[in-house]
Amino acid sequence: MRTVSVLGSPVDCVDMSEALAELERLLEAGPCRLVVTVNPESLMRARRDAEFADVLREAALRVPDGWGAAWALRRAGCTAGAVPGADLAVEVAGLCARRGWSLFLLGGEPGVAEAAGARLRGLHPGLRLAGCEAGSPAVDDDAEVAGRVAASGADAVLVAYGQPRQELWIRRNAARLPARVAIGVGGTFDYLSGRVPRAPAWMRSHGLEWLYRLVRQPWRARRMAVLPVYALLVLTRRG
Repeated sequence: MRTVSVLGSPVDCVDMSEALAELERLLEAGPCRLVVTVNPESLMRARRDAEFADVLREAALRVPDGWGAAWALRRAGCTAGAVPGADLAVEVAGLCARRGWSLFLLGGEPGVAEAAGARLRGLHPGLRLAGCEAGSPAVDDDAEVAGRVAASGADAVLVAYGQPRQELWIRRNAARLPARVAIGVGGTFDYLSGRVPRAPAWMRSHGLEWLYRLVRQPWRARRMAVLPVYALLVLTRRG
């Protein structure tokens, strides 16, 4: 894989098929490796958060989650498209179903992981779900939550605590898990469960999913305030 430095952080130049091929390779090997879905907010956070920047550098795979990250890669000569986290989760479930690997869904509000799991099983009837639960991202709960995930014997884990909590949880607990891959998926369970609607396909294909989210969830405005700065930094290639 080619890796591009975007504002000082590594992002892998992969499309969905290439990301899945790399995930399959990781799932055939071990030990547990972290996969990060990278967006402009991630990259801006890494500029001010040294711990999160380390997480991005250490990850086995860093996919461009959405238009903003893919745009920065294209400016660096990478022709790969976006790999949205919600779509990646569905594809990972399909990969697990085909290969007979089991999947654990961790995070979200109570009941949301279970609903997301039911949706994934509907899409991929052969999928083996090792477990679905809200869990907790708190350090004090690590032993208990990671213990349950480990006891399930899951081969892959989707963690939906939001950035950076989900990545930090994986980093702290990877050595406890028999899983070979753990992926931070943000609000994906909300989309899969139907709790939060996704943008129409035409908006997603035109890079406007962020606008749909902002209209539906105005509280995102504060988080999205970094986007103009991000765009300016990418355009001027400042590290």
